[in-house]
Amino acid sequence: MTIALSRTAIPVSAPSVDGFVERRTLRRLGLRKAFPAARLLGVVLVVGAWAAGSLLELIDPRKLSAPWTVLATGWELLVDGPLLANLGVSLQRVLIGMVLGVLIGTTLAVIAGLSRWGESLIDGPVQIKRAIPTLGLIPLMILWLGIGEEFKLVLITLGVVVHMYIQTHASLTTIDQKLVELSEVQGVSRAEFIRSVVLPGSLPGFFLGLRMSVTSAWLVLIVVETVNAIDGLGKMMSNAQNYGQADVILVGLVVYAIFGLASDSAIRLVERRVLSWRRTIAG
Repeated sequence: MTIALSRTAIPVSAPSVDGFVERRTLRRLGLRKAFPAARLLGVVLVVGAWAAGSLLELIDPRKLSAPWTVLATGWELLVDGPLLANLGVSLQRVLIGMVLGVLIGTTLAVIAGLSRWGESLIDGPVQIKRAIPTLGLIPLMILWLGIGEEFKLVLITLGVVVHMYIQTHASLTTIDQKLVELSEVQGVSRAEFIRSVVLPGSLPGFFLGLRMSVTSAWLVLIVVETVNAIDGLGKMMSNAQNYGQADVILVGLVVYAIFGLASDSAIRLVERRVLSWRRTIAG
């Protein structure tokens, strides 16, 4: 004789309070709310370690000047004029290269993202350029354009174009197919589809490409300004290297860092305002 034992599920109700089911405490999995100037915390720690090392004479001042020495040197260069003059030239180069690169890169991405013919003609050459480091083109650009302003602007522009194209094109081609089908069912015109679906959907990639382009522009600038340039922050740092002036080199690096961080922060601010409708883990 076989006895079959069955296990019957017994419903368990949550404890109730005054007729209402008590709600379980939710565990927060996302990021907590950021506090003001949170991104500067790491910078402050690095500068603090640098200052402590200099104060305790753990760092050779001939190789890495103390923070207060860099500040004093920066003030002297600012008062005497060379820093402002060189900074103005460098900012002009970055601005021109960024404007040209953003316009060209975004235009190519839109053409390639909305047309199979455009993608066939554009995507391959851009991917080839992506595989070739921009700084690796310096010898060829000097051969073609010489060592004047054109050489510097073209290299900065090329670096920006690639980042803008890759990120914007990726956003365009990953728009949810359901949105496309819904637009087709609703009889939306192509112009309205691009304005209401494509462009908003590509904005996250556009802003990411913009942030990466700013970094690329400053990186290329600091290199091209050391190649037979007569002005600019890179030239100032190159001259300081010849005379062993570590403090002047650090002043140039600090200026690059300040403007690079300020540019990225400005883009982040605009991005948060433009994409305020988007909810992410960062809030």
